This record gives sequence, structure tokens and C-alpha cells, in this order.
Amino acid sequence: MTKRTCFLATLWIAAAGSLVLAGWPSHVTPVTIEKGKTVTVAGSLEKGVAMPDLAWASRSTTACFPATQNLKFNGQHVLYATVLPVRSILTIKVIPDDPAVDLSIYAYSIGVDNYSVVPALGSCVSCEAEHKWDRPKRGKTQDHTRAVKLNAVGAPYNVVVGVAGANGRTSGSFKLEFTLE
Repeated sequence: MTKRTCFLATLWIAAAGSLVLAGWPSHVTPVTIEKGKTVTVAGSLEKGVAMPDLAWASRSTTACFPATQNLKFNGQHVLYATVLPVRSILTIKVIPDDPAVDLSIYAYSIGVDNYSVVPALGSCVSCEAEHKWDRPKRGKTQDHTRAVKLNAVGAPYNVVVGVAGANGRTSGSFKLEFTLE
């Protein structure tokens, strides 16, 4: 790749990031992230939206989480959006301010010209979700935090992150950490 091509690619990604963050609905909070850094934002389920229909999550075109886990995502949903650059890994971690508050998290990647927000998500490139486990997993332990990872290899993506209350929860504050590698 020539210097000129690298420069043009960098401009395109920077421009795409600016455009993407400006195109989201008002209930989605845009977050600007930087490679090699962790950005933390504060959130609250009280500022979220109800999501009574979770059918979008278990469709084969999204595959975020199975319908058997809907109780872990049936409270208020607080949505965030960012841009995942090429050749990057994004880790998103939710940390409840009160460890007794049960929160779940999901994140999906879509094209940089796509602003689809759940429940009107027809398909996505990838989706990851984490919730309180039903039973222990061999060799692993779980605390009150939840984390998911998304990666981009050859193209940048818009990423939507949802923090959801479990078991109908509509209140609780948290910190959300975005770490871009």
C-alpha cells in the first residue's frame, strides 16, 4: 500500500466515523473511541427504552442470544453507538455501580452506512451477548461485570451496544468501558 493510499484510507475511515456518529436516533448515545485507549461512559437504565419484543435477538440473521435467555434482557435497554476501525478489536464491559444489580450486555456490528437500531434490526455482521450464567462454567468464574468483544478485519463497522436490565429491571446505574486494540 502506498503512502497516498494509506492517507486516503485514513481520511475515509475518519470521515466515516464522523458521519456514523451523527446519524443515530436521539435515544442512542454516540461514543468516540481511540485505538490503544479505554473510554468510560456513565449510564443509567432509567434513561433507557422498553424493549417488549426481543424476537430480533434470536433470528438466524442476528443471532445475538437465544429466546430461552429473554428474561435476562427484558428490562430497559440503554443504547450506545461507535465505529470499529479496520484491523481492530473492541471490548465493551459494563460495570454496575451496585454489584447486586443484574445487567446484561449485547453488541452488534453493521455496515458504516447502516444505522439500524433494535428492535428494527433485520440483520447484522456479528452480535455478541453476555448475561448472568444459569450454571457455573468449568474453569471460569463470573462476577457482577459483563463483557463482549467484536473485531473488524478488512472493513470498518458501526457498532451498537445495548445494556439491558435482567428480569424486568428498569433502574440501576453503571459504567461502560470501551477498549479498542
